[in-house]
Amino acid sequence: MSNDPTEEASNPKRDEEPALPAGYELHETPPSADAFVRLRRAAGMSERSREAVERGLPNTTYGVHVVDTASETPVGMARIVGDGGSVFHLTDTAVAPAHQGQGIGTAMMDALVGWLRANAPDGAYVDLLADVDGFYERWGFERTAPASKAMGLRTEEL
Repeated sequence: MSNDPTEEASNPKRDEEPALPAGYELHETPPSADAFVRLRRAAGMSERSREAVERGLPNTTYGVHVVDTASETPVGMARIVGDGGSVFHLTDTAVAPAHQGQGIGTAMMDALVGWLRANAPDGAYVDLLADVDGFYERWGFERTAPASKAMGLRTEEL
C-alpha cells in the first residue's frame, strides 16, 4: 500500500468509514417518503408516485441518507434493493443540487459498496442504471453493452 494520500483517496476498496464534510451526517436508513420524493425531484430524476414510494421504501435491502445537520434536512440518499442473495440493484442515488460536489455522493456509494462487501455472497450480481458518466466507475462498475442492454418500461405502459 502506498503512502500517497491521493492514491488512498481513489482506492475503491478502502475500508474506512465514508467521509463527509463537516456539517453532514450519514444515516444507515432510507429517507422518509417525503424526503425521497423531494430529493428525486430536486435532482431532476423521474417522479415516483406516493403509493409506490410508501410501498417500496420498507423493502430496501440497505439504504442511507445524508442530513445537513444545520437544518436537519435530508440532502442525499442512496439504496440497494434486490433479493438479498443473488441480485443487488443500486438505485435512487440523489444529492440535492445545493449540496453536490462536496463528497456526499461518494460517501453514500462508499457506504453501499462497504455493505455489499460485508453482506453479499460471492457470485452475486450488482447492477445500477447510471445517469452520470465517470462517477460509478471508481467502484469497479463497467458498462455492460453490447453484451447486455438495460431495458425498462413504466407500469402505465403495460
